[in-house]
Amino acid sequence: MDGMSIVPANVLRNLADKLYEKRKNAALEVEGIVKQLAVAGEHDKISAVIDVLTREFTFSPQANHRKGGLIGLAAATVGLTAEAAQHLEQIVPPVLKSFSDQDSRVRYYACEALYNIAKVVRGDFIVFFNQIFDALCKLSADSDANVQSAAHLLDRLVKDIVTESDQFSIEEFIPLLRERMNVLNPYVRQFLVGWITVLDSVPDIDMLGFLPDFLDGLFNMLSDSSLEIRQQADSALSEFLQEIKNSPSVDYGRMAEILVQRAASPDEFTRLIAVTWINEFVKLGGDQLVPYYADILGAILPCISDKEEKIRVVARETNDELRAIRADPAEGFDIGAILSIARRHLSSEWEATRIEALHWIATLLARHRSEVLSFLEDIFATLLRSLSDPSDEVVLLVLEVHACIARDAPHFRHLVVFLVHNFRVDHSLLEKRGALIIRRLCVLLDAERVYRELSTILEGEADLDFASMMVQALNLILLTSSELSNLRDLLKQSLVNASGKDLFVSLYSSWCHSPMATISLCLLAQAYQHASSVIQSLGEEDINVKFLVQLDKLIRLLETPIFAYLRLQLLEPGRYIWLLKALYGLLMLLPQQSSAFKILRTRLKTVPSYSFGGDQFSQRSSGNPYQILHQMSSGSQIMEDGDKNQQTGNALNGINFSVRLQQFEHMQHQHRMHAKSQMQSRNSTSSTFSQEVQRPEEHHRPSSMPEMNRPPSRSSWRGSGQLQY
Repeated sequence: MDGMSIVPANVLRNLADKLYEKRKNAALEVEGIVKQLAVAGEHDKISAVIDVLTREFTFSPQANHRKGGLIGLAAATVGLTAEAAQHLEQIVPPVLKSFSDQDSRVRYYACEALYNIAKVVRGDFIVFFNQIFDALCKLSADSDANVQSAAHLLDRLVKDIVTESDQFSIEEFIPLLRERMNVLNPYVRQFLVGWITVLDSVPDIDMLGFLPDFLDGLFNMLSDSSLEIRQQADSALSEFLQEIKNSPSVDYGRMAEILVQRAASPDEFTRLIAVTWINEFVKLGGDQLVPYYADILGAILPCISDKEEKIRVVARETNDELRAIRADPAEGFDIGAILSIARRHLSSEWEATRIEALHWIATLLARHRSEVLSFLEDIFATLLRSLSDPSDEVVLLVLEVHACIARDAPHFRHLVVFLVHNFRVDHSLLEKRGALIIRRLCVLLDAERVYRELSTILEGEADLDFASMMVQALNLILLTSSELSNLRDLLKQSLVNASGKDLFVSLYSSWCHSPMATISLCLLAQAYQHASSVIQSLGEEDINVKFLVQLDKLIRLLETPIFAYLRLQLLEPGRYIWLLKALYGLLMLLPQQSSAFKILRTRLKTVPSYSFGGDQFSQRSSGNPYQILHQMSSGSQIMEDGDKNQQTGNALNGINFSVRLQQFEHMQHQHRMHAKSQMQSRNSTSSTFSQEVQRPEEHHRPSSMPEMNRPPSRSSWRGSGQLQY
């Protein structure tokens, strides 16, 4: 049936007129015709009329025809009233197509037409909701203000219809919403947030269940340049978070993945909201979040050092909450993943983050020791590198973690070996942090155990220069640190106590790398005769600047409370004859103009010319204590000064000092050979360099040996050997 014969020609002509009034009157005529046909039940003719309006008008290349067609379709819907639903498949599609018309007036009339259609059919047009929503989404950002205004009116009507309809399908709508959430246009964003808020307010629509589908889009809007959009997105998120708190069933896992990503956003406001959500999730999520703990920790640790205080506060609270939860690997708690996150953040540029990463490793060690040790190879090297951290607090925490690991003997050995290796490759670490590291390990792991292990390793050290440097550092720590007072007390008993003897022998083997360390150890152990023997064994090559610097330190240490016992023993010069000889030996090695010489000479001048012994004292023949040394018979056997049992004739507890002296001399011989080898190498290099840079004519100029290459006289050696204090 041809619709052209149903609608009068003048009506069709006026429907395409350029004047709005004529088009409006023609539309009223169409409404009357359709109403009569509907009353008569002639739906075929109604379909024919709609077909004419669509084919000849809305699809026409003429803009006025398209306008007339749209107003005509709306009029036909009004004429159909209650029976319009069965013709919507014909009416709505051409109207929706007109939403993308190039002519803004046509788009405007399309909004107006659909508005009038929607008012008539109400919930019946819900079947077209996704297409209508998509069209409105685009029109919300239309370049024409009138079209935008018309779209907003239509949008409000559609929202009203949806909220009262029981035919709306949220399941079919969510994929479209998720797709549109990534649009950056501010008008579209406002449109989307508006719809999310409206749908969430409908009791029968479960938007919370689909929140993971559009949560990332909402977070994306928090960094919008428009304050209004940021506020709208924040308001919507706040409402959803409140619903989560009140809901018994929430999919925390999927949303946790989104929040972890957003917590690293460059936008400060986005980070704050993301961390706030994570904080609530940790409190509420329970077992659901166990598989995501590593990811959450990876998001929280950087935020602990955030430049914004609000973020730092929430992040710390979240970190504490997370660490307080006792999860088990059987429940999906991935210890390896947590350790990997902690290890990665040990390299963070922020101190607070590194500290918390170490706290996590320590916590896991305390709760899941065996599992953590199975991943030791993955984290051990990073932990060792952290000993070079610029923060003392970090270093102390690293040592606590190392100490916890090193409770087992193999791991203890592993730790000390790697520690020595680190000191070897990074001398600045030894200089700047050596004392801190060694002292703390002695507190955490038992000083004697640490020193014995270090001595064993250093005894066979191939790098002799490093070995000497390391021993000197260990010796200084031993002599000065309060943490090692028990170790010093044990060494003082070396001549009368089996444990002290074993410790002395153990340390002696590596202390031989440094003459001054060896002498210090003997003075501490009260092995004064051996100390004197060591001093006497020193050759000219041993008395260098480095030696004199170390000797200067020792002389000053002798004046500290640690060596008070030694100074008091000088009250009995007859009993401690070898102590006197050792001290005079040191005095003879010092340059006379040095302050150390003056300090020691002043101390020795105070030695009385008699010995105090109980209620009696014996007067010596001379006021010079040094002459006491000559009162010994050259053939007499003198016991070590520190042997308290010498009166009863007991042996020196098994220490073979002759073997020890040979050991010392052998080690020093190795050092001298090493020094000569280095000197020859440097001279060779210097000679080669000099020959390369010498001018050609110099090869033919006869001359005597240059002054600078002549061996220095003995008097000049003495002058240069003195230290200036």
